[in-house]
Amino acid sequence: MEEFDSREPKEEVFSRAIRAGKRTYFFDVKATKFDEYYITITESKRRFDNDQGKFSYEKHKLFLYREDFEKFVKGLTETIGFCETGLAPVAETDMEEVPASVKPTEIDDFDFEIK
Repeated sequence: MEEFDSREPKEEVFSRAIRAGKRTYFFDVKATKFDEYYITITESKRRFDNDQGKFSYEKHKLFLYREDFEKFVKGLTETIGFCETGLAPVAETDMEEVPASVKPTEIDDFDFEIK
């Protein structure tokens, strides 16, 4: 039975909520059963459901694992830099540029949550 105890989901180790207008972003640090940390980034938007006549929350989640932290931060920093300056950074071989012809829905319609 002890084997199954290690599979129990772990509590969040750290959490930070950022309110930004109609959206709230949650940055949560969780641990795997081997005590390795990973991050979930959740965007939560309050929406009015006309069919049910009440408010609900629409959520989108991104799972970020330790081995990807450095590349993720670098890509995010370069993207923010471009938004602020309009100058594209020099492309590197380990970063993949998404062609402008690809629609965002074609690349972000994934559910990475383990069920």
